[in-house]
Amino acid sequence: MGFKSYHAHVYYSGKTRKTAKEVRLSLNKLFKVRLGRWRDFPVGPHPVPMYQVAFNADQFNKIVPWLMEHHGGLSVLVHPNSGDDLMDHSAHAIWLGKQLKLKLDMFRDSAIPAKSP
Repeated sequence: MGFKSYHAHVYYSGKTRKTAKEVRLSLNKLFKVRLGRWRDFPVGPHPVPMYQVAFNADQFNKIVPWLMEHHGGLSVLVHPNSGDDLMDHSAHAIWLGKQLKLKLDMFRDSAIPAKSP
C-alpha cells in the first residue's frame, strides 16, 4: 500500500520566525511542495506556532534529508496522511530537532463513536 503524501510541520516562535522563513523560502524554491499558512498561534494538535509543508511521497527521499540538514534548529514533525490522524501524528511520525508534545486527545476524542440516546 504505502503512503501517498506527507506533511511537515515547521514550528517556530517570535525569536525563530526568521529562521522558519528562510527554511520556508528554500523549500518552496527547491522542491515541489504546497505551503500552508503561517499559524502564529497554536492550532489543532500543534502546541506552538507553525506552518505546514505538504508533499507527495515521491518527494520524501529528497525533502526529509534536506530538512534533516537545514531545519536550523527548529522542531519539525513529518507525518504521512493515511486518514488515521492519531496514528499519523504519533506512531507514524518522525521528528527533527526537539520533539514537542502534541495535543493528541483531540484525535482520540473524535474517534470515539457517539452513543445512541
